[in-house]
Parts: sequence; C-alpha cells; structure tokens
Amino acid sequence: EAFIRSILSKPFKVPIPNYKGPLGLRALGIKRAGLRSPLHDPFEEGALVLYEPPLLSAHDQLKIDKDKAPVHVVVDPVLSRVLRPHQREGVKFLWDCVTSRRIPGSHGCIMADEMGLGKTLQCITLMWTLLRQSPDCKPEIEKAMVVSPSSLVRNWYNEVEKWLGGRIQPLAIDGGSKEEIDRKLVGFMNQRGLRVPSPILIISYETFRLHAEALQKGSVGLVICDEGHRLKNSENQTYQALNSLNTPRRVLISGTPIQNDLLEYFSLVHFVNSGILGTAQEFKRHFEIPILKGRDADASEAERHKGEERLKELISIVNRCLIRRTSDILSKYLPVKIEQVVCCRLTPLQAELYKNFLKQAKPVEELKEGKISVSSLSSITSLKKLCNHPALIHDKCVEEEEGFMGALDLFPAGYSTKSVEPQLSGKMLVLDYILAVTKSTSNDKVVLVSNYTQTLDLFEKLCRNRRYLYVRLDGTMSIKKRAKIVERFNSPSSPEFIFMLSSKAGGCGLNLIGANRLVMFDPDWNPANDEQAMARVWRDGQKKTCYIYRLLSTGTIEEKIFQRQTHKKALSSCVVDEEQDVERHFSLGELKELFTLNETTTSDTHDK
Repeated sequence: EAFIRSILSKPFKVPIPNYKGPLGLRALGIKRAGLRSPLHDPFEEGALVLYEPPLLSAHDQLKIDKDKAPVHVVVDPVLSRVLRPHQREGVKFLWDCVTSRRIPGSHGCIMADEMGLGKTLQCITLMWTLLRQSPDCKPEIEKAMVVSPSSLVRNWYNEVEKWLGGRIQPLAIDGGSKEEIDRKLVGFMNQRGLRVPSPILIISYETFRLHAEALQKGSVGLVICDEGHRLKNSENQTYQALNSLNTPRRVLISGTPIQNDLLEYFSLVHFVNSGILGTAQEFKRHFEIPILKGRDADASEAERHKGEERLKELISIVNRCLIRRTSDILSKYLPVKIEQVVCCRLTPLQAELYKNFLKQAKPVEELKEGKISVSSLSSITSLKKLCNHPALIHDKCVEEEEGFMGALDLFPAGYSTKSVEPQLSGKMLVLDYILAVTKSTSNDKVVLVSNYTQTLDLFEKLCRNRRYLYVRLDGTMSIKKRAKIVERFNSPSSPEFIFMLSSKAGGCGLNLIGANRLVMFDPDWNPANDEQAMARVWRDGQKKTCYIYRLLSTGTIEEKIFQRQTHKKALSSCVVDEEQDVERHFSLGELKELFTLNETTTSDTHDK
C-alpha cells in the first residue's frame, strides 16, 4: 500500500524525458508557485506598458504576500504592434482616466481626437486590455458596451473583428423585433464570471433608448459613446438613459467636442466625470458668463482679461480628462489636402428671383420688429435652396407663395423641372465643369455633399444626363446596405465615379478613401457637419492628393453662413484647441445682414 501510494502521490510531470520548462499555463490542478506574472511580457521590445508595479526593495519583496503583489498591465502585442505613436499615448491616457489614476475618484474620459486619427482602434485596445487584465492579475471589467449612431454599429463590429480577429465575439444589435432584442440584452446583462462569451455589446443610440430598462438592471464595466456630441443636451432622453447606467467608467468619443456653446461642452464633461465642473448653474456662473462676456466685440479690457483667466482655468480642468490631437499629426502619413473656397456668381435668373424675394417677403422688416419669426427662418431656407438651383423653389413659384409672386414669369419659356438645367444655377455650372474636367483628365472619384435631398435629386439627373455612374446614400438607406455600397465604391476597380452624400445622413463615420475629390455644394450653419463631411476622403488609407471644393454663391446668404461658421469654429478652437486670440467676431446686429444681396463683389467674405 505504502509503496503504491508513494508512486501515486508524485506530482504531475510532463512526460518528455529531461523536460525542464514551465508546466504550461493550465497545468493540471497545480497552482503555480512564485509571484503572479503579467499576461504579456513587459520587457519585450515595443511593449506598451500601461501600469508598472512599484519597485520593491529586497526586504519588502520578502514581506509582501505573493498572491497580492500587483503585476504589469501590458497591451496585447497583437494591438501594440499596429498602434502609431500618438495612438499609444492615447491608449495610455484613456487607461489612466478610466482606472481613476489621472483624477482620483473620476473614471471618465473624452477622446476628442480629430477625424482620421484612429479613435476606434484606441478604444478597442482599451476595451481588450480592461477585459483581460489589471494590476490585480484578473480582468478589470467583465463587460463593455459601445453605443454609436445606427450607421456605425456594423462598422464597430467589423473593426473589432479586424483588429482582434476572432479573439472575442462582440454582440452587435442592428435590427430585429422588440422581444428578440430584449432577449439578447437580458442575456448579455446576465453573463458573469471569468469567461464571458460575448463581453462587448454594440448598440445604436435609438435602440438603447428604447431598451434602456433591460440594460439598467445589472452593471457594465465600461461604456463608450461614439459620436458623443449626441449627448450635448443633458435634457434629452438618450442622455438621461445613459446617465442612469450603473457604469462609472465612461468614454465619450467625439471628433467635434464643442459646437455651439459652452453649456453643451459642460454636458459632455459632466457625463463622463460628473461634479468635476460643479453643477450646471455653478458652471454657468463661474465659467460660461465671464468667458462669453470677454469674447463679445464690445467687451471692456477687464472683462476680456477675466474671460481669458476663466477660460484658462476651464481648459486646465478639462484637459485632465480630455485628449485631443489635431490632424496635423496625420500629415506625416497622409497625402496633401488642398481646400478651395469657390465663390460662384448667381445666374441672372437666380439674381432676379433673389431680389424679388427680398422685396416681397421683407424678412428684414420682420426682424426690425424684434423676434426671429418662423417665416424669417423659412426665408433662410428658401434663399439657401434658391442658391443651389432655381428648380428647388419652382413649386413655390407655381403656388405663388409669399416672396415668389409672379416669379414664374422670370423662368425661361417652356421650362420644366424634369430636365436638369445646370446653366440656370451658378454653382451647378461650376460643378458640371469640375466633374467634366475630372472625368476626362484623371481617374479620380468624387464625393458630392449637400444638405438637401432635393439637391441630391438634381445631382442624380445631372449624372444620368452626362452618363456618369454614381451611388447615393441618404437617410432612407438601410445600415447593411450602406456598408455594402461604401465597400464597393472604395474598390479601385469599381466603375462608380460619384458618391452622393446627404450631410445629415450619418455620413459621419464613413470612410470614402476610394475618392480623393469632394465637393461641398452648400455650407451648413454647423461647421462640425462640414468638417465631418470633408474628413471622409482625407483620412488614413488615402493615397492620392485630396481636393476639397466648397462652393458658395457670391454675395448671398451662403457667404454669410460661411462667415458664421468661422465664428463657431473659433469658439471650438478657442476652448478645445487653445488657439489664442481668435479674431473677436461680430456682435449681434447680424441677422439683418443675412437678407441682403451684394451684387458688386467678387467675394463678400474676401472683402471682409
């Protein structure tokens, strides 16, 4: 008995003669002796180490409990090999923020890199690291959730697949009945333990809002909100639903963090790290009012000084949890981008219609009486459409709406909206010419962007007329189909010459590097939309020189919108990019100026 027992009690040996190596990670039932070790080797060349345990003296090493000694946290080499230098910094910053090492007690971060710097990859790296390791030698989190606009759900799924190739199975929700989705979400929330089958949930803001209840029941280790400027209004349901999640670690991704006002900016920071800027009232009193006063064109020296002080203070607080690099970094890797603002003269027909409208609708008179009325807002839209092409307001002329009485007689005889008549619109003429020259002298592809689907309809007519092959993406297209056409358009062998995009249709995260020329047919009040559209072609992966043409109708409301944009951008760069002393912009008597037509200038913006 004793003899047999002594044979059986020998520990398990690897049955290879003279084997001296370790017993493998999963040796049978044997706890590995000695210190705990990190998941990846921190001393390997090129290792990206996010956490180093404090160095211990020999004496302390003897005293420490071996099962409690912290270990290195090292990014998986599969990812750290593909990260560019700025992305490595970004991942370290994100990790420090969400593990509360940057601001004690706060676990949030705003990833505000400009378009094309690889925000998605940095966030995937962060998720993968948190899901697999921590200084405590076990995963930091069990589950992570990505909330994005619906058009980007598939994109996130593909990116996770692309970088982590099968190491992880994300659950992407992009369709299905309410019951089905609920079932999936409850299943996701109920996963616990060391090996969670699908630890990443990818869901759109809309679906999230509808199914928030199912997700508020348990806790999620990390939530990432893509295109996070959706959350700039803390009153809306999406914001509140997300805010009531049981998740301290929050990352908000947004290439355009501030759009119009500082309060929106406050909402974003408050969402990731509540309390770091005080309550909304305190923020308004302490930061917003002094900063805006100091930037008014009529501010006194003292007010300007105070505004600048407060701005500095705000920037220093926010910079602890906001990381933003501009696309200047990219110029190392990317081809040249040439941006041109092209002022196009109105055609005689457009000018007559424009003057006629200002005479009849009298938007200026209404403004004198005080408030902006609905009709002056619709006047703005009418004028913007008229600048694009008279065809867009033809139906208003037929119905003789206010501002268009008798306008029908100005149209050429036998005019019909069925045929596209580029010669009736200054911008259409220029566009027609740009396309023809591009087509005949190169093999470049072109992206056309407009705010109005009606304008896209005109582009379609023009393309059919000139026999250009095109694809069109607007709000009516299903998400799955979007991904397909984008992929096809980007392949150099595909015959499509033109990609039409409505700037409102989540064209935001699209990657259209198959094209290298982009025409912005009309300006948007919000520079973020324009910036987003322009970053579609000039981004990682682009090999050719990029040309961006921004078409404006000379002397019209469009130039005014373009000038306003510079102001909004000035606000953004002032708070976010810290570019000092942005020209102090115009004071408030400006709406009246919108409704004038300057026919004598070659460019109103240039004169200013």
